[in-house]
Amino acid sequence: MTNTLIIGANKGLGYETARRLLAEGHTVYVGARDEARGRRAAEELGATFVQLDVTDDASVLAAVRTLEAAGGLDVLVNNAGIEPRRPDGGFVDPAAVTADDVRKVFETNVFGPVRVLQAFLPLLLRSPAPVVVNVSSGLALTRALADPSAPEHFYPDLSYPASKAALNMLTVQYAKAFPNLRINAADPGFTATDLNHHTGTRSVQEGAGVIVRLACEGEVSGTFQEGAGVLPW
Repeated sequence: MTNTLIIGANKGLGYETARRLLAEGHTVYVGARDEARGRRAAEELGATFVQLDVTDDASVLAAVRTLEAAGGLDVLVNNAGIEPRRPDGGFVDPAAVTADDVRKVFETNVFGPVRVLQAFLPLLLRSPAPVVVNVSSGLALTRALADPSAPEHFYPDLSYPASKAALNMLTVQYAKAFPNLRINAADPGFTATDLNHHTGTRSVQEGAGVIVRLACEGEVSGTFQEGAGVLPW
């Protein structure tokens, strides 16, 4: 039995990943901040709900106790994330972005995965084959945003790509520190989700593929991967 916790699994990529991993035979725990939405998603999927807010220590520690009582944890998918947008879905003017704005994004997208992984690490290291998948983004690649010919070059936001670049670095450093832990970063591509007001060009079925693959296959660690395979950092 493979116990799998997917954070941010009440909708979008997390929900689709949960659905696919259940089909692979995983015992899936739907981690969500909102209890009503999380419970509804878990019931629809046939999974188990775990209340988890990655920005709250008490919430994370309570989730650890839940998984420990359930027999441990084998796979952790860090999928929770936020992207700054205006109410109409447009981008925030970089000139208006404050340090507090950036800090808010990093609290979820960077400090959240650190908080969660640090708390769950004892359970993961007891597993015979522990796996962590950090859901990142191709927008984390400096070369893509800096190249005027690259499709990502248009993207103007400051904090989201910076947060995903930091998550990539954390992935590399955790892989070095814990050689028995298979940890990789996944780029689902420009997927249509609530995060980007459904402006993405890929379906969640397409985007979740790399997350599912990294949760299930191979022995590689410390890589950044998309659907077609490994990407250069």
